[in-house]
Formats: sequence, structure tokens, C-alpha cells
Amino acid sequence: MQKKAVILANGSFPKHEIPLKELKSSKYIVCCDGAINKLDKAGIEPYAIVGDLDSLDSDLKWKYRDIIHHFANQDTNDLTKAINWCLENNFSEVVIVGATGQRDDHMIGNVFLLPGYARKIKVKMLTSYGVFTPILRAKNFESYTRQQVSIFSPNPETLISTANLRYSLTEQKLEMMYQGTLNESMGESFRIEFEGGPLIIYQEY
Repeated sequence: MQKKAVILANGSFPKHEIPLKELKSSKYIVCCDGAINKLDKAGIEPYAIVGDLDSLDSDLKWKYRDIIHHFANQDTNDLTKAINWCLENNFSEVVIVGATGQRDDHMIGNVFLLPGYARKIKVKMLTSYGVFTPILRAKNFESYTRQQVSIFSPNPETLISTANLRYSLTEQKLEMMYQGTLNESMGESFRIEFEGGPLIIYQEY
């Protein structure tokens, strides 16, 4: 059976209706440590709390003691701990929310962790403005005319080709991280093909 978890990271609590809908409709909300403080205030029940517990209020630690999973390892952040917990508990897909805002360095780190997660589980990250999707192979994306699209290529040697984007690429490298930003969809879908990879695709809502 396919199981999808929603991971709530400890950044800014979601405000846009799309990540909020994912959060409110999920039976399996996995909180990264201190994110439970915000979830509890919003009156939403968690399924599990995962992390090193360094930012969890003591009263909530007692309230949710039966669903807390403590991982003291400091070599990975709480988001990675939550992903690993989902893998160990047979989830096949995760949607990450609350992973941006508050600290810009955490946001950038979380975005560029996505390709590593994608090698293990289906994953995307929803923000208050759009969605980041890591891809390991060619993919068609649902879209709409004039949707803003950006392509991030962690490996500058990756050769990228696109179809139905305003600024097309044909076996082109994005040697600087900004070079694939501020593109635009020309219709109801677009396609990205590449040799090498991975890529991270951003689409505004």
C-alpha cells in the first residue's frame, strides 16, 4: 500500500492554502522536533515527532511522549532524520512543508538536500510561494501558461534540454546556479531532459 507522509519542518508555519491543505488533510504528519510547537498551537494532531529534541517545549514533550522518536545523531539535521524515519516506516512518498523562512541558510540547505532524498523516496517541498521538485531523470511537468519556472543544477556539467519553456535549453550546461532561474511555461505542460543530474525544478503556484 502506498503511504504518503507530510513532514513539517521547523521553519515558518505554512500560510498558503496549498501547503496548508496538505497539512490539514494528512493522517500522517511527521514533525521535525520543534515544529510541534507550531502544529500544536494550530490545533492539528501529529502522527510522529522526530529529532534530537533540542527545541521541544517540555510540556509538549510530556503531552506527546508516546509518539516521540529521539535521534541524538548530530551528523544529520532534523529534516533528514524525519525522512529516514519515514523510510524505516514504509512510507513511499513525502511532502515537506515549513522548510523555508526564518533562516535563509537552513532554507538553502533544505532545498539542496532534496536530490539525495529523491534517490530513496518520492519527495517534493511546498513553500508559501511554490513547489521544489527534485528529478533524477527526464520528466514532464503539469503547468499553466506564464507559470514562473526555475531550474537548479547542482552539477554544473549536466547537459539540459527543455521543451515548452520560453527560454529553451538544448544540451546546455548551467554552470552558475542563477542561470536557470526566471524561466516561464508556455502552456499546460513542459518537459525537461538531461544527461547527468540531478536537477531541482521550482514552479510558482
